[in-house]
Amino acid sequence: MTAQAQALPGVEQAAWQYRRLLWRRTALVGGLAVLLLLSVLGDLASGASGMGLGQLLHGVFDPSTLSATERVIIWNVRLPYALMAVLVGAALALAGAEMQAILDNPLASPFTLGVSSAAALGASLAIAYPLSVAWLSPSAQVTVMAFVFACLSVLLLQGMSRLRGAGVESLVLFGIALVFSCNALVSLLQLLATEDVLQQLVFWTLGSLARANWQKLGILAAVLVLVVPFSLRSASAMTLLRMGEDRARSFGVDTRRLRVASLLRISLLSATAVAFVGTIGFIGLVGPHIARLLVGEDQRFLLPASALVGALLLSLSSIASKLILPGVIVPVGIVTALVGVPVFVALVFKRGRRL
Repeated sequence: MTAQAQALPGVEQAAWQYRRLLWRRTALVGGLAVLLLLSVLGDLASGASGMGLGQLLHGVFDPSTLSATERVIIWNVRLPYALMAVLVGAALALAGAEMQAILDNPLASPFTLGVSSAAALGASLAIAYPLSVAWLSPSAQVTVMAFVFACLSVLLLQGMSRLRGAGVESLVLFGIALVFSCNALVSLLQLLATEDVLQQLVFWTLGSLARANWQKLGILAAVLVLVVPFSLRSASAMTLLRMGEDRARSFGVDTRRLRVASLLRISLLSATAVAFVGTIGFIGLVGPHIARLLVGEDQRFLLPASALVGALLLSLSSIASKLILPGVIVPVGIVTALVGVPVFVALVFKRGRRL
Protein backbone atom coordinates (compact mmCIF):
# COMPACT_ATOMS: atom_id res chain seq x y z
CA MET A 1 0.00 0.00 0.00
CA THR A 2 1.35 3.47 -0.86
CA ALA A 3 1.97 6.25 1.67
CA GLN A 4 -0.82 8.25 0.00
CA ALA A 5 -3.34 5.48 0.68
CA GLN A 6 -2.17 5.06 4.30
CA ALA A 7 -2.72 8.76 4.98
CA LEU A 8 -6.40 8.61 4.03
CA PRO A 9 -9.20 8.02 6.59
CA GLY A 10 -10.67 4.52 6.81
CA VAL A 11 -13.68 5.02 4.52
CA GLU A 12 -11.74 7.05 1.96
CA GLN A 13 -8.92 4.52 2.06
CA ALA A 14 -11.34 1.67 1.30
CA ALA A 15 -12.88 3.70 -1.54
CA TRP A 16 -9.41 4.46 -2.94
CA GLN A 17 -8.46 0.79 -2.82
CA TYR A 18 -11.71 -0.15 -4.55
CA ARG A 19 -11.13 2.38 -7.33
CA ARG A 20 -7.59 1.09 -7.69
CA LEU A 21 -8.90 -2.45 -8.00
CA LEU A 22 -11.39 -1.37 -10.67
CA TRP A 23 -8.67 0.40 -12.65
CA ARG A 24 -6.43 -2.66 -12.38
CA ARG A 25 -9.15 -4.98 -13.66
CA THR A 26 -10.06 -2.56 -16.44
CA ALA A 27 -6.39 -2.42 -17.46
CA LEU A 28 -6.21 -6.23 -17.51
CA VAL A 29 -9.26 -6.42 -19.77
CA GLY A 30 -7.69 -3.81 -22.04
CA GLY A 31 -4.43 -5.78 -22.07
CA LEU A 32 -6.32 -8.90 -23.16
CA ALA A 33 -7.85 -6.93 -26.02
CA VAL A 34 -4.38 -5.82 -27.15
CA LEU A 35 -3.05 -9.40 -26.98
CA LEU A 36 -6.05 -10.57 -28.99
CA LEU A 37 -5.34 -7.98 -31.68
CA LEU A 38 -1.71 -9.13 -31.90
CA SER A 39 -2.85 -12.76 -32.10
CA VAL A 40 -5.27 -11.96 -34.93
CA LEU A 41 -2.46 -10.25 -36.83
CA GLY A 42 -0.31 -13.34 -36.29
CA ASP A 43 -3.14 -15.56 -37.51
CA LEU A 44 -3.55 -13.43 -40.63
CA ALA A 45 0.18 -13.61 -41.33
CA SER A 46 0.46 -17.39 -40.89
CA GLY A 47 -0.21 -19.73 -43.77
CA ALA A 48 1.38 -21.55 -46.68
CA SER A 49 1.09 -18.75 -49.24
CA GLY A 50 4.18 -16.91 -48.00
CA MET A 51 2.45 -13.50 -47.82
CA GLY A 52 3.97 -11.28 -45.14
CA LEU A 53 1.98 -9.24 -42.62
CA GLY A 54 2.89 -5.92 -44.25
CA GLN A 55 1.77 -7.11 -47.68
CA LEU A 56 -1.40 -8.55 -46.20
CA LEU A 57 -2.36 -5.39 -44.30
CA HIS A 58 -1.65 -3.29 -47.39
CA GLY A 59 -3.96 -5.58 -49.36
CA VAL A 60 -6.70 -5.26 -46.72
CA PHE A 61 -6.72 -1.45 -46.84
CA ASP A 62 -6.06 -1.22 -50.58
CA PRO A 63 -7.49 -4.31 -52.33
CA SER A 64 -6.88 -2.80 -55.77
CA THR A 65 -3.17 -3.55 -55.41
CA LEU A 66 -3.82 -7.30 -55.09
CA SER A 67 -3.80 -9.89 -57.80
CA ALA A 68 -6.84 -12.13 -58.17
CA THR A 69 -5.12 -14.97 -56.31
CA GLU A 70 -3.97 -12.72 -53.45
CA ARG A 71 -7.47 -11.24 -53.16
CA VAL A 72 -8.96 -14.72 -52.75
CA ILE A 73 -6.33 -15.71 -50.17
CA ILE A 74 -6.88 -12.62 -48.03
CA TRP A 75 -10.63 -11.99 -48.31
CA ASN A 76 -11.97 -15.52 -48.75
CA VAL A 77 -9.51 -17.48 -46.58
CA ARG A 78 -7.30 -15.56 -44.16
CA LEU A 79 -9.73 -12.91 -42.86
CA PRO A 80 -12.80 -15.18 -42.42
CA TYR A 81 -10.62 -17.87 -40.80
CA ALA A 82 -9.01 -15.48 -38.30
CA LEU A 83 -12.21 -13.61 -37.44
CA MET A 84 -14.22 -16.83 -37.03
CA ALA A 85 -11.66 -18.02 -34.46
CA VAL A 86 -12.20 -14.80 -32.48
CA LEU A 87 -16.00 -14.94 -32.57
CA VAL A 88 -16.31 -18.66 -31.81
CA GLY A 89 -13.80 -18.46 -28.97
CA ALA A 90 -15.62 -15.48 -27.45
CA ALA A 91 -19.02 -17.18 -27.77
CA LEU A 92 -17.90 -20.46 -26.17
CA ALA A 93 -15.98 -18.83 -23.32
CA LEU A 94 -18.82 -16.42 -22.54
CA ALA A 95 -21.27 -19.33 -22.49
CA GLY A 96 -18.91 -21.25 -20.20
CA ALA A 97 -18.56 -18.32 -17.79
CA GLU A 98 -22.32 -17.91 -17.52
CA MET A 99 -22.84 -21.65 -17.07
CA GLN A 100 -20.30 -21.82 -14.26
CA ALA A 101 -21.99 -18.88 -12.54
CA ILE A 102 -25.60 -20.01 -12.67
CA LEU A 103 -24.85 -23.67 -11.90
CA ASP A 104 -22.19 -22.84 -9.27
CA ASN A 105 -20.01 -25.48 -10.92
CA PRO A 106 -16.35 -24.74 -11.78
CA LEU A 107 -16.26 -27.69 -14.20
CA ALA A 108 -19.29 -26.57 -16.19
CA SER A 109 -18.92 -25.62 -19.84
CA PRO A 110 -20.85 -26.22 -23.06
CA PHE A 111 -18.39 -29.03 -23.90
CA THR A 112 -17.94 -30.88 -20.60
CA LEU A 113 -21.67 -30.89 -19.79
CA GLY A 114 -22.76 -32.07 -23.23
CA VAL A 115 -24.31 -28.90 -24.65
CA SER A 116 -21.87 -28.79 -27.58
CA SER A 117 -22.29 -32.52 -28.20
CA ALA A 118 -26.07 -32.17 -28.21
CA ALA A 119 -25.83 -29.24 -30.62
CA ALA A 120 -23.54 -31.31 -32.85
CA LEU A 121 -26.11 -34.13 -32.79
CA GLY A 122 -28.84 -31.74 -33.89
CA ALA A 123 -26.63 -30.35 -36.65
CA SER A 124 -25.73 -33.88 -37.76
CA LEU A 125 -29.40 -34.88 -37.97
CA ALA A 126 -30.13 -31.81 -40.09
CA ILE A 127 -27.25 -32.73 -42.42
CA ALA A 128 -28.12 -36.41 -42.71
CA TYR A 129 -31.91 -35.96 -42.92
CA PRO A 130 -32.74 -32.44 -44.12
CA LEU A 131 -36.36 -31.36 -44.03
CA SER A 132 -38.23 -30.12 -47.09
CA VAL A 133 -39.12 -26.67 -45.76
CA ALA A 134 -39.40 -23.95 -48.38
CA TRP A 135 -38.73 -21.03 -46.04
CA LEU A 136 -35.75 -22.69 -44.30
CA SER A 137 -32.55 -23.34 -46.22
CA PRO A 138 -30.45 -26.45 -45.47
CA SER A 139 -27.75 -24.34 -43.79
CA ALA A 140 -30.37 -22.60 -41.64
CA GLN A 141 -31.82 -25.99 -40.67
CA VAL A 142 -28.42 -26.99 -39.30
CA THR A 143 -28.33 -23.92 -37.05
CA VAL A 144 -31.95 -24.32 -35.91
CA MET A 145 -31.55 -28.01 -35.09
CA ALA A 146 -28.29 -27.32 -33.24
CA PHE A 147 -30.05 -24.63 -31.19
CA VAL A 148 -33.03 -26.87 -30.38
CA PHE A 149 -30.85 -29.75 -29.23
CA ALA A 150 -28.62 -27.41 -27.22
CA CYS A 151 -31.71 -26.02 -25.46
CA LEU A 152 -32.94 -29.53 -24.69
CA SER A 153 -29.59 -30.51 -23.18
CA VAL A 154 -29.51 -27.35 -21.05
CA LEU A 155 -33.05 -28.05 -19.82
CA LEU A 156 -31.94 -31.57 -18.85
CA LEU A 157 -28.99 -30.14 -16.95
CA GLN A 158 -31.22 -27.62 -15.22
CA GLY A 159 -33.64 -30.36 -14.21
CA MET A 160 -30.76 -32.52 -12.96
CA SER A 161 -29.41 -29.67 -10.84
CA ARG A 162 -32.79 -29.35 -9.10
CA LEU A 163 -32.95 -32.99 -8.04
CA ARG A 164 -32.46 -33.62 -4.35
CA GLY A 165 -28.96 -34.83 -3.61
CA ALA A 166 -27.65 -33.93 -7.07
CA GLY A 167 -24.39 -32.15 -6.30
CA VAL A 168 -21.60 -30.87 -8.51
CA GLU A 169 -20.17 -34.36 -9.03
CA SER A 170 -23.54 -35.79 -10.07
CA LEU A 171 -24.08 -32.98 -12.55
CA VAL A 172 -20.64 -33.48 -14.10
CA LEU A 173 -21.22 -37.23 -14.37
CA PHE A 174 -24.59 -36.61 -16.03
CA GLY A 175 -22.92 -34.21 -18.47
CA ILE A 176 -20.27 -36.79 -19.31
CA ALA A 177 -23.00 -39.39 -19.91
CA LEU A 178 -24.75 -36.91 -22.20
CA VAL A 179 -21.51 -36.35 -24.14
CA PHE A 180 -21.03 -40.08 -24.73
CA SER A 181 -24.68 -40.59 -25.67
CA CYS A 182 -24.68 -37.79 -28.23
CA ASN A 183 -21.32 -38.86 -29.64
CA ALA A 184 -22.59 -42.43 -29.99
CA LEU A 185 -25.65 -41.24 -31.93
CA VAL A 186 -23.46 -39.08 -34.18
CA SER A 187 -21.26 -42.14 -34.83
CA LEU A 188 -24.39 -44.11 -35.74
CA LEU A 189 -25.37 -41.41 -38.23
CA GLN A 190 -21.89 -41.60 -39.72
CA LEU A 191 -22.23 -45.36 -40.09
CA LEU A 192 -25.51 -45.00 -41.98
CA ALA A 193 -24.54 -41.95 -44.02
CA THR A 194 -23.58 -41.76 -47.68
CA GLU A 195 -20.05 -40.77 -48.64
CA ASP A 196 -20.92 -37.10 -49.21
CA VAL A 197 -22.88 -36.81 -45.97
CA LEU A 198 -20.18 -38.68 -44.05
CA GLN A 199 -17.60 -36.10 -45.08
CA GLN A 200 -19.78 -33.33 -43.67
CA LEU A 201 -20.47 -35.22 -40.45
CA VAL A 202 -16.78 -35.84 -39.80
CA PHE A 203 -16.28 -32.08 -40.06
CA TRP A 204 -18.56 -31.54 -37.05
CA THR A 205 -16.82 -34.11 -34.88
CA LEU A 206 -13.33 -32.65 -35.50
CA GLY A 207 -14.13 -28.97 -35.18
CA SER A 208 -12.62 -26.82 -37.92
CA LEU A 209 -12.55 -23.20 -39.03
CA ALA A 210 -11.92 -24.14 -42.66
CA ARG A 211 -15.48 -23.45 -43.81
CA ALA A 212 -15.67 -19.95 -42.41
CA ASN A 213 -17.23 -17.36 -44.71
CA TRP A 214 -18.59 -13.85 -44.42
CA GLN A 215 -22.21 -14.95 -44.13
CA LYS A 216 -21.46 -17.18 -41.12
CA LEU A 217 -19.34 -14.44 -39.61
CA GLY A 218 -22.23 -11.99 -39.93
CA ILE A 219 -24.68 -14.34 -38.22
CA LEU A 220 -22.34 -15.18 -35.33
CA ALA A 221 -21.42 -11.51 -34.90
CA ALA A 222 -25.11 -10.62 -34.78
CA VAL A 223 -25.70 -13.28 -32.11
CA LEU A 224 -22.87 -11.88 -29.99
CA VAL A 225 -24.13 -8.31 -30.44
CA LEU A 226 -27.57 -9.50 -29.31
CA VAL A 227 -26.40 -11.58 -26.33
CA VAL A 228 -23.49 -9.62 -24.84
CA PRO A 229 -25.53 -6.58 -23.64
CA PHE A 230 -27.98 -8.87 -21.81
CA SER A 231 -25.08 -10.82 -20.29
CA LEU A 232 -23.42 -7.64 -19.03
CA ARG A 233 -26.75 -6.37 -17.74
CA SER A 234 -27.07 -9.56 -15.63
CA ALA A 235 -23.46 -9.43 -14.40
CA SER A 236 -24.21 -7.90 -10.99
CA ALA A 237 -27.03 -10.38 -10.34
CA MET A 238 -24.77 -13.29 -11.27
CA THR A 239 -22.08 -11.97 -8.92
CA LEU A 240 -24.62 -12.07 -6.10
CA LEU A 241 -25.69 -15.56 -7.17
CA ARG A 242 -22.08 -16.72 -6.87
CA MET A 243 -22.22 -15.62 -3.21
CA GLY A 244 -25.18 -17.90 -2.56
CA GLU A 245 -28.76 -18.20 -3.75
CA ASP A 246 -30.23 -17.01 -0.44
CA ARG A 247 -28.07 -13.90 -0.42
CA ALA A 248 -28.99 -13.16 -4.04
CA ARG A 249 -32.69 -13.44 -3.20
CA SER A 250 -32.25 -11.16 -0.19
CA PHE A 251 -30.99 -8.49 -2.59
CA GLY A 252 -34.10 -8.91 -4.76
CA VAL A 253 -32.62 -11.12 -7.49
CA ASP A 254 -35.14 -13.39 -9.20
CA THR A 255 -32.81 -16.39 -9.40
CA ARG A 256 -35.21 -18.53 -11.43
CA ARG A 257 -35.68 -15.86 -14.08
CA LEU A 258 -31.93 -15.18 -14.09
CA ARG A 259 -31.13 -18.85 -14.72
CA VAL A 260 -33.73 -19.24 -17.48
CA ALA A 261 -32.49 -16.14 -19.33
CA SER A 262 -28.87 -17.22 -18.93
CA LEU A 263 -29.60 -20.74 -20.17
CA LEU A 264 -31.22 -19.30 -23.29
CA ARG A 265 -28.13 -17.19 -23.94
CA ILE A 266 -25.86 -20.20 -23.37
CA SER A 267 -27.90 -22.29 -25.80
CA LEU A 268 -27.87 -19.60 -28.48
CA LEU A 269 -24.12 -19.00 -28.22
CA SER A 270 -23.19 -22.70 -28.11
CA ALA A 271 -25.58 -23.77 -30.85
CA THR A 272 -24.53 -21.06 -33.30
CA ALA A 273 -20.82 -21.69 -32.73
CA VAL A 274 -21.17 -25.47 -33.08
CA ALA A 275 -23.42 -25.17 -36.12
CA PHE A 276 -20.71 -23.22 -37.98
CA VAL A 277 -17.45 -24.85 -36.88
CA GLY A 278 -18.36 -28.14 -35.22
CA THR A 279 -17.45 -29.32 -31.72
CA ILE A 280 -14.52 -27.41 -30.23
CA GLY A 281 -13.75 -28.49 -26.70
CA PHE A 282 -12.37 -26.88 -23.55
CA ILE A 283 -12.45 -23.23 -24.67
CA GLY A 284 -15.63 -22.74 -22.62
CA LEU A 285 -13.98 -24.41 -19.61
CA VAL A 286 -10.43 -23.06 -19.68
CA GLY A 287 -11.23 -19.50 -20.80
CA PRO A 288 -13.34 -18.51 -17.76
CA HIS A 289 -10.83 -20.05 -15.34
CA ILE A 290 -7.93 -18.08 -16.81
CA ALA A 291 -10.06 -14.92 -16.72
CA ARG A 292 -11.01 -15.64 -13.10
CA LEU A 293 -7.35 -15.82 -12.13
CA LEU A 294 -6.84 -12.38 -13.69
CA VAL A 295 -9.91 -10.38 -12.60
CA GLY A 296 -11.61 -12.40 -9.85
CA GLU A 297 -15.27 -13.31 -9.46
CA ASP A 298 -16.82 -9.93 -10.26
CA GLN A 299 -18.92 -10.86 -13.28
CA ARG A 300 -18.81 -7.29 -14.60
CA PHE A 301 -15.17 -7.96 -15.46
CA LEU A 302 -15.18 -11.77 -15.60
CA LEU A 303 -17.67 -12.00 -18.47
CA PRO A 304 -15.84 -9.67 -20.91
CA ALA A 305 -12.47 -11.07 -19.78
CA SER A 306 -13.70 -14.63 -20.40
CA ALA A 307 -14.85 -13.71 -23.89
CA LEU A 308 -11.49 -12.10 -24.66
CA VAL A 309 -9.49 -15.02 -23.21
CA GLY A 310 -11.61 -17.52 -25.18
CA ALA A 311 -11.10 -15.53 -28.38
CA LEU A 312 -7.36 -15.31 -27.67
CA LEU A 313 -7.04 -19.04 -26.96
CA LEU A 314 -8.83 -20.06 -30.14
CA SER A 315 -6.90 -17.51 -32.18
CA LEU A 316 -3.61 -18.93 -30.84
CA SER A 317 -4.91 -22.45 -31.54
CA SER A 318 -5.68 -21.35 -35.09
CA ILE A 319 -2.07 -20.26 -35.51
CA ALA A 320 -0.81 -23.53 -34.02
CA SER A 321 -3.07 -25.55 -36.33
CA LYS A 322 -1.18 -24.11 -39.32
CA LEU A 323 2.28 -24.69 -37.83
CA ILE A 324 2.07 -28.22 -36.39
CA LEU A 325 2.29 -29.93 -39.77
CA PRO A 326 3.86 -27.84 -42.56
CA GLY A 327 1.48 -27.50 -45.49
CA VAL A 328 -1.45 -29.05 -43.57
CA ILE A 329 -4.10 -27.23 -41.53
CA VAL A 330 -4.90 -29.41 -38.52
CA PRO A 331 -8.53 -29.09 -37.37
CA VAL A 332 -8.51 -26.58 -34.54
CA GLY A 333 -10.67 -28.85 -32.36
CA ILE A 334 -7.74 -31.27 -32.14
CA VAL A 335 -5.43 -28.50 -30.96
CA THR A 336 -7.82 -27.27 -28.25
CA ALA A 337 -8.37 -30.82 -27.02
CA LEU A 338 -4.63 -31.48 -26.74
CA VAL A 339 -4.21 -28.31 -24.68
CA GLY A 340 -7.48 -28.53 -22.76
CA VAL A 341 -7.32 -32.11 -21.49
CA PRO A 342 -4.36 -31.52 -19.11
CA VAL A 343 -6.00 -28.35 -17.79
CA PHE A 344 -9.29 -30.17 -17.24
CA VAL A 345 -7.55 -32.98 -15.33
CA ALA A 346 -5.72 -30.41 -13.19
CA LEU A 347 -9.02 -28.71 -12.34
CA VAL A 348 -10.62 -32.02 -11.38
CA PHE A 349 -7.76 -32.91 -9.02
CA LYS A 350 -7.65 -29.40 -7.60
CA ARG A 351 -11.34 -29.54 -6.77
CA GLY A 352 -10.97 -33.06 -5.37
CA ARG A 353 -8.39 -31.82 -2.86
CA ARG A 354 -10.83 -29.16 -1.64
CA LEU A 355 -13.61 -31.69 -0.84
